[in-house]
Amino acid sequence: MTAFIPKINRFTLALGVALAMSAIGVAKAEDGEYGVLMKTLANPFWGAMAQGVADGAKYAGVKYFQQAAESDQAAEPQLNLCNTMLERKPVAMITAAINSTNLLPCLKSAQDAGIKIVDLDNNLDQAVLDKEGVKVTFHIGSDNVAAGAQGAEYLVSKLGKDAKGPVLVIEGLSGNITGEKRAKGFADKLKELAPGLEIVASLPGDWDRGKAASIATDTLTAHPDLVAIFCANDGMALGAVESVYAAGKGQQVTMIGVDGNVDAVKSIKEGRLNATVAQLPYLVGKQAVENVKKALAGEKVEESIAVPTLVLTKDVLDAGKEPMLQYVK
Repeated sequence: MTAFIPKINRFTLALGVALAMSAIGVAKAEDGEYGVLMKTLANPFWGAMAQGVADGAKYAGVKYFQQAAESDQAAEPQLNLCNTMLERKPVAMITAAINSTNLLPCLKSAQDAGIKIVDLDNNLDQAVLDKEGVKVTFHIGSDNVAAGAQGAEYLVSKLGKDAKGPVLVIEGLSGNITGEKRAKGFADKLKELAPGLEIVASLPGDWDRGKAASIATDTLTAHPDLVAIFCANDGMALGAVESVYAAGKGQQVTMIGVDGNVDAVKSIKEGRLNATVAQLPYLVGKQAVENVKKALAGEKVEESIAVPTLVLTKDVLDAGKEPMLQYVK
């Protein structure tokens, strides 16, 4: 690992790199350069992934340029960024698409130009890619179904398999496969392990903290005996935390997020958010670059690379003994 850089500086560094590259425009890429397109850097999750990309590029001895959309809902602007990056003719495009379809025109063009395409953080639906005739070199990220299932396993370990009561699921952006898989993984595993815990609502929060807070407030009004909330990312989980504590039910409702970002870790340490399924985005970014280098060298790379996930709780964080904690950024 490199020397320690404070979290806020890591995020600021990644954001600065993206903004600097925006100013460069469509200058020709250097020979062998990779293009990296993030969803956004307005979320600590993607800041950590950007740092992983930076460290991976350093260790692999490769050069890259990076862009990111303003938000993880800016689908059309992200396509424009992708097309601009394509004009620089990189040897590989590592892309974290906002949804399964918004980058397809750009990815088709990249494929026609012989550029290797990587699905960063498993945001592309293989069925859609097959239908459109787009082949990616590899998908890399967490197993989102498994991440959702881990959230359910934690909830049942806390409440017990005989527990009963209403549960709220706050999904991601409607139509986004990542959020859909997390919600499905949670719902299926919860039904299997504790059928008495009933999901009374499963609603899209659009990755938005404020919208998730409103959904949580409305659901608590309709179901004052709510026992748990599962959110498809940490930003929404933190919004739900605000609403639950504002309603005076912080000890009643178990709240779980997904991502493992710095804000969620802070909330868990403070005893507010109960758990997050950490996706280790730093490791995703680092391994993405390392595997692109292998693929370009003609080495065999698996078509789907699963990076481990880790359930973070206050006990796990306070103990500090879990080896994978070194990748929680």
